[in-house]
Amino acid sequence: MMRIQELADKMGLTIHTIRFYEKEGLLDDRHVRRESNNYRNYSEEAVERLGLIKKFQSIGCSLAELKEALQECDTNMSTNLEIIDWIRGKKKEIESKREEYDQMLDTLNKMLEYKTLLMDDPQKAQEIQRTWYTGSSVNKKRAPGALF
Repeated sequence: MMRIQELADKMGLTIHTIRFYEKEGLLDDRHVRRESNNYRNYSEEAVERLGLIKKFQSIGCSLAELKEALQECDTNMSTNLEIIDWIRGKKKEIESKREEYDQMLDTLNKMLEYKTLLMDDPQKAQEIQRTWYTGSSVNKKRAPGALF
């Protein structure tokens, strides 16, 4: 058994975070016991549980998803096939976000290229801007510096 500060240090979390997890029901009587003086003592199961929570958070799980996943772990309600389907769904969600971020980065790179070139070669920058706007509904006769 360990105190909250020891657990926080061991897991790289704050005391506030651990208390939040308790309040949200992610840690229960199997993980924490209160002494007569109201101090909390945490078991090794708490270490395992917090490790699992951190793993789920690292893949972008929301609090609601985390609660559901932990409940299913606790009750063994999901079959292996259901878990595989969930993992595949989460993977697809992350891949979709990655595509969105790649598009955002592409746009930022084009904006950066344009703004940098605008200082060195305004005419070339205008050509790049016209190429960038090709096919869009944006007025292609914008003033220099009007990329954003």
